[in-house]
Amino acid sequence: MTLLAWILICAPVLLVAYAYAGYPLLLWLLAHLRRPAAPPAPPAQWPSISICVPVYNEEAQIRGLIESLLALDYPPEKRQILVVSDASTDGTDAIVEEYAPAGVELLRLPERSGKTAAETAAAAHLRGEIIVNTDASIRIRPDALKPLIARFADPAVGVASGRDVSIARHADDPNIGEAGYVGYEMAVRALETRLGGIIGASGCFYAIRPELYRAAVPAHLSRDFASALIAREHGYRAVSVDEAVCFVPRTGSLQREYYRKVRTLSRGMETLLHKRHLLNPLRYGAFAWKLWSHKVCRWLAPCGLALALPGLTLLAPTAPWADWALGAAALGAALAWLGWRWPDRRPMPRILAMPTSIAVVTLAALHSLYRALRGNRDATWEPTRRDVIHPPVPAGGLRE
Repeated sequence: MTLLAWILICAPVLLVAYAYAGYPLLLWLLAHLRRPAAPPAPPAQWPSISICVPVYNEEAQIRGLIESLLALDYPPEKRQILVVSDASTDGTDAIVEEYAPAGVELLRLPERSGKTAAETAAAAHLRGEIIVNTDASIRIRPDALKPLIARFADPAVGVASGRDVSIARHADDPNIGEAGYVGYEMAVRALETRLGGIIGASGCFYAIRPELYRAAVPAHLSRDFASALIAREHGYRAVSVDEAVCFVPRTGSLQREYYRKVRTLSRGMETLLHKRHLLNPLRYGAFAWKLWSHKVCRWLAPCGLALALPGLTLLAPTAPWADWALGAAALGAALAWLGWRWPDRRPMPRILAMPTSIAVVTLAALHSLYRALRGNRDATWEPTRRDVIHPPVPAGGLRE
């Protein structure tokens, strides 16, 4: 029984340690054995681009987004902006139509079909040599677009992803843990880029070649994750571009963050299941290793920690530290409940914010795995209602 208990405890701990520390450390070591690639030179002539924005009931955000897109440093004659309304029922469409004289186009879908289906419907209307996807709630730094597009001067690059920066209106935001996670994730992607490429793009801001964008993606899957997978299937690579900064407002509620994580994680799991052949290291080599390490190990880590509880229970009568570990697990459950019940946008003491955010996200990961295993599919989506940042893009851009 003691051996079984140690196996139940050590296996999950090693999995978590590898997923969040061992894998990034290996990336760092391998990346430092390579000479950093020189940044791409700006093209002699900028390619035409199409910026696609799928929206649903975004009247509170859409004006600020359009203003920020029009302010981007890119030749206006080379830029198409297409807003795809997923049968919005508020004033979103009317606001978009106000910008028709500025060249902003509206594609209204007759009925709700979901974000991925909306992007698929937009494909026939996008004229650019490069397609840029973004969201209504984020703000792109004015100088961010050119570095993103410049990466396509490399014919091996099929997808270029921006660098997310998580921001909040208040320093004591209850969802402060998201800022730390986003910074960590961007650092991992930067290392992956130095070793060939990333395995998933940022849904907030990424660019893709049209032939890859038009590849079939089922409506219940995540197109931003699938884009990097499709690129690898077609012999391209996906990269992260540190200079292409976009600012992502955090949700002001841990309960809403919980639902967002459940939705995005479960769709990600379904997407990888659909493209599971890419997990074969004999065929896809380092890319498969990255998928296993960056995605599968992270998704299994919370489940592994839950499986450690029986082992701790078996050791508790003879090992006092196991009692402490069980107490920590109980504290984590209490913090998850606290985060769930915490009032929307109410400031949270910083000493509680980070551990509470981690507990809520861990519970969301377990819920996501359960949904994925059950085969739950959500084609339609309720966009994440993030805090509106005023002004949309201050002069000189927002700062981290």
